[in-house]
Amino acid sequence: MEEILRYFPELTDSQRKQFAQLFELYTDWNSKINVISRKDIDNLYLHHVLHSLAIAEVIKFKKNSAILDVGTGGGFPGIPLAILFPECSFTLIDSIGKKIKVGQEVTTSIGLHNVKLKHLRVQEEQGKFDFVVSRAVMSLSDLVTLVRKNIAKRQQNSIPNGLICLKGGELEHEILPFKNVAEKYEISTFFKEEFFKTKKVVYVPI
Repeated sequence: MEEILRYFPELTDSQRKQFAQLFELYTDWNSKINVISRKDIDNLYLHHVLHSLAIAEVIKFKKNSAILDVGTGGGFPGIPLAILFPECSFTLIDSIGKKIKVGQEVTTSIGLHNVKLKHLRVQEEQGKFDFVVSRAVMSLSDLVTLVRKNIAKRQQNSIPNGLICLKGGELEHEILPFKNVAEKYEISTFFKEEFFKTKKVVYVPI
């Protein structure tokens, strides 16, 4: 939790409590259904929660924004973002049902009411959203193609609606088709820990 509070000191008591509950819940569920590498569970806050919150350094979602998390796994980046932005609605989808079950159990346990979890593939999701977020589930080109249908026309945030991805490593080739519109943010400019040295947030307006 120290990492979360260091970078997000303005959290309410309710948000602090929700974030604090995540470790025990994910540790327990991960022992039954593997959603996080078992070697990595001790790094939950740094590698998963804080990593997810890097998106909040790129955009502060306005009240009533709707966000779709594609390939959420056990709930990343959707659940940490939903805690941080309680006045926004989050839809978390994944093609693997047991991962969605973990996400549902976690959100119920911490009393997170602005999240809907659905067991389906992105091709099947027909809803409209201000933003789609994702954590390295597929290439940018493939993801943009699949989620274009889901981006709402109404604009209410500080940047145009689109796709916001957490990515790692070398991205020049992947970003090439979007070089005139994509924005790439080095997470190491937001968070100083070594883990974030090669991590990026990529935003593509759609």
